[in-house]
Amino acid sequence: MARLLIVEDDETIGNMLASRLRMHDHEVVWQRTGRGAVREATVTDFDLVLLDLGLPDLDGIEVCGQIRRVQPECVLVMLTARQEEMDVVMGLDAGADDYLTKPFGLAEVLARIRAHLRRGAPSGPARQEHRIGDLVVDAGARRCFIVDREVALRAKEFDLLRRLAVDAGRAVSREDLMADVWDENWFGSTKTLDVHIAAVRAKLTEAAGGESATMPRIVTLRGHGYRLDGPRR
Repeated sequence: MARLLIVEDDETIGNMLASRLRMHDHEVVWQRTGRGAVREATVTDFDLVLLDLGLPDLDGIEVCGQIRRVQPECVLVMLTARQEEMDVVMGLDAGADDYLTKPFGLAEVLARIRAHLRRGAPSGPARQEHRIGDLVVDAGARRCFIVDREVALRAKEFDLLRRLAVDAGRAVSREDLMADVWDENWFGSTKTLDVHIAAVRAKLTEAAGGESATMPRIVTLRGHGYRLDGPRR
């Protein structure tokens, strides 16, 4: 069904994940070190990576960033025993799409993997191109531009921006964003949404080159969600 990379040094956890995922007809590669994972990611395309942050040779967040650079389209899920909020935020900033905190149930891992693998473009009108001010979101090509400058977005960042662009000028709740961009049965933390919003804002600002008058804005609606507004006139 899909090609998966497991990066886990714990033999018990690694064996459990690899065997169960193979039972579900996935093609699985298991690496026990960060260096091995990065090396594997440079030669093989993966649909999803399960990455333990507590690796014996390299810091997992560093490995996350390296894999993201060579596999910009794959889904990257962190597995971590770390409880500190900053570790999670750093991992999401480094390129992860999601995280699971150990100890986790196997059913939860399998459900999360199914959710990520079945996500295509977010639901919404079939229109392929959305223009908000000088921002163009081309859903068909999965590219976006501000004027003639392309905005380099990761897969989930693009899906999030497109979902906001579908309802530009209208409030979109956190629940709707999580359901449409991640999964309707999502049961994890929504912290990943805020980190992805921050990344999209930063990339839009960079692409606009300081021309704030022409740049659309993602407005935070406290207690509700977000809204994509056109440029101020």
